[in-house]
Amino acid sequence: MLDVEGTTTPVEFVHQLLFPYARARVREFLDRHGAEPDVRADIAMLHAEHAAEPPGPQTPPRWRDDTQSVVAYVHWLMDRDCKSTGLKSLQGKIWEAGYRTGDLRGQVYADVAPALARWRGQGRDIAIFSSGSVQAQQCLFANSTAGDLSPFIRAYFDTTTGPKTAAQSYQRIAAALERPPTQVLFLSDVAAELDAARQAGLHTNLCLRPPAPVPPSSAHPVIRTFDEVLAEDAR
Repeated sequence: MLDVEGTTTPVEFVHQLLFPYARARVREFLDRHGAEPDVRADIAMLHAEHAAEPPGPQTPPRWRDDTQSVVAYVHWLMDRDCKSTGLKSLQGKIWEAGYRTGDLRGQVYADVAPALARWRGQGRDIAIFSSGSVQAQQCLFANSTAGDLSPFIRAYFDTTTGPKTAAQSYQRIAAALERPPTQVLFLSDVAAELDAARQAGLHTNLCLRPPAPVPPSSAHPVIRTFDEVLAEDAR
């Protein structure tokens, strides 16, 4: 099971291309599609999240139940890199439109496509777990710079399954994959996510893409490329 940002896909692609793309188009997207049921569901989710924001110095802009307030709250969440399920779902819809028109192509590291093909050839199931919505994940891998990678991927999971730093999320995913946790290997560049996965019984690899420095010690085996994953089993 693979994380996306920093693991399959450069962080720069997400932060310097995807996020600004959605931010610049959220108002236009809402003007065009705001009455559609699935978009209305995202807005309702954002409204509920807004109402649940705790009091404090980081107060979100006031909600007035109009497009302006939705856009303001979306920008506020993006400024703080919040893992908001409503935000991620809305972003996924905006990105899907961008992939459909050819404005966007999903970037993956050069070793990703060969590794996916190799693992599937070995009979292994491949799943994705990202804070980005399932729709965003599917679009990225179906429209990647390495071609359509979706045939290699069995399942996608996002924060509707649970937080990536909660052990229960990984237990739910293992159950959905119909695998005991000890038969699942999770790759991520975030140690806190790997800690939660290990607590749930999964195997873990800390994926640190160059030029990220390797820490002097790590609770998780460190890999720099997918060529190092399951290397002993491939021999």
